[in-house]
Amino acid sequence: MNKESTSANLPICQIRDLLDLRASETPNNDFAIFESGGKWTYSEAHAEVRTCAASLQALGVLHGQLVLVWLGNSSNALRTMLAINYLGAVAVPINTSYRGTLLEHVLSNTSASLMICDGRLLDRLAGIQLAHLHRVIVIGPERINVSGVQLLGDDVLYAEEELGPSSTGHFPWNEAVVIYTSGTTGPSKGVLTSYLHLWHTATAFKHLDETDRSLVSLPLYHAAGVLGYYCALLTGGSLVLADSFSVSRFWQTVREFEVTTTGLLGVMLPFLLKQEVTSADRDHSLRSVLVAPLDDGAAAFAERFGVDIYTEYNMTELCMPLFSDANPTAPGTCGRKREGVELRIVDDFDIEVPIGSVGELIVRAHQPWALSHGYLKNHEATAKTWRNGWFHTGDAFRRDAEGNYFFVDRLKDALRRRGENISSFEVESAILAHSAVREVAVVGVPSEVSEDEVLAVLALAPNQELTPEQLIEYLKPHLADFMIPRYLRFMRELPKTPTHKVLKHELRGQGVTADTWDREGSGLVLPRQRLEVRR
Repeated sequence: MNKESTSANLPICQIRDLLDLRASETPNNDFAIFESGGKWTYSEAHAEVRTCAASLQALGVLHGQLVLVWLGNSSNALRTMLAINYLGAVAVPINTSYRGTLLEHVLSNTSASLMICDGRLLDRLAGIQLAHLHRVIVIGPERINVSGVQLLGDDVLYAEEELGPSSTGHFPWNEAVVIYTSGTTGPSKGVLTSYLHLWHTATAFKHLDETDRSLVSLPLYHAAGVLGYYCALLTGGSLVLADSFSVSRFWQTVREFEVTTTGLLGVMLPFLLKQEVTSADRDHSLRSVLVAPLDDGAAAFAERFGVDIYTEYNMTELCMPLFSDANPTAPGTCGRKREGVELRIVDDFDIEVPIGSVGELIVRAHQPWALSHGYLKNHEATAKTWRNGWFHTGDAFRRDAEGNYFFVDRLKDALRRRGENISSFEVESAILAHSAVREVAVVGVPSEVSEDEVLAVLALAPNQELTPEQLIEYLKPHLADFMIPRYLRFMRELPKTPTHKVLKHELRGQGVTADTWDREGSGLVLPRQRLEVRR
């Protein structure tokens, strides 16, 4: 059976096909509204994307080629992401907080030769290893010299070129995006995401239809951001692309743009609940909210604001294997198994544990390509994570007799702070690069609001001195702001096993001790590194 006949039995799931379909069937319907100003109908989006795609094609971008997108949430970011996929190339969005060795790793791992970059980020390319990168399309007026790189103005994305035929066929199993997610025992991994993977994930949102308008406030370098615009294309609905999540602007944005649905992750919901109660709390268009994790505040939010609450469990590699009905009543649930996936909770040897017992959640799908098909150029991590034919989440779960699943803890050595995944390995590597540090362990400790705070426990080399403030200052140019530890604890020696492995569980259990330095408590607060959208 050839590829054409095989793909004919699969759903319409590719960006090119979906955008062509919407522009043909509902050309005047809204597709994207930008919080910073402006909007596109489906017809206008189609024209914008095709123009950008033709321009990229004229620059030599080929089917399957990886193209880096280093932009904040904006019409430019959405346009280029869609245009790259329209050509059949692969979009690689980069976290706008990345710098130093993290940025070098992405450049090396992708071997990408072309980047579309906000000019305000250009200085981070200076002085680092650029691997194969040799052309950068700069959005905005900023220009600095970056040795070995040809800088192109953003006018090249608006060239009057005819879009030619693709050099090869477009298929549902082709990669659409590579999204970098936190590493555990190594650097961040590029998650290979096919169009079928996006489709299977988006179909979890059965409560959404063409009448829905989603507020997308998570960045487009997160899987949730990509799903925000993909779901709109799939349902024929629309989205409002926000610059970032804002507590103070949230309800104003919902009302102004008639938003019907959104996601609230981590601290977002408790921050909104802390706002003053007003008589206008139910005067809005919002109908449904996806909340993760589901805590005690979810029911209070639903009651106060008159919305339906849903919850889920997902990872960049997965297809939303757990999803709830509206307003779940089991406290703390992540939902129930959705159609099309198999779930098991297992011990260290992949043997299933009894109902009610705690083990690792592992996942597989009924259809090929429904999950990620691996990590970019990392066969060892791919084989380890997908061993025995199942994806191993690294998360501890339990299941009750009614089929509700509950997240218990992380088995893997990773942290999550205010919606951002953090690799302890990468933070440790940055700290160890300081000549005064002999050894370090980074663990997560509970936050006062939600998820984790970062604690680094370190021992100095002989005859070395280092203050907490000096270490924080050293880390600023090397780590994204959200990765820089809040807590520092200095010890003469870190606790270890007989085989000299650091006992991280012991340090995690001890948490914030009396001798732990608190950066925020000392008044050293790091402002979030955000790109303001050009207006």
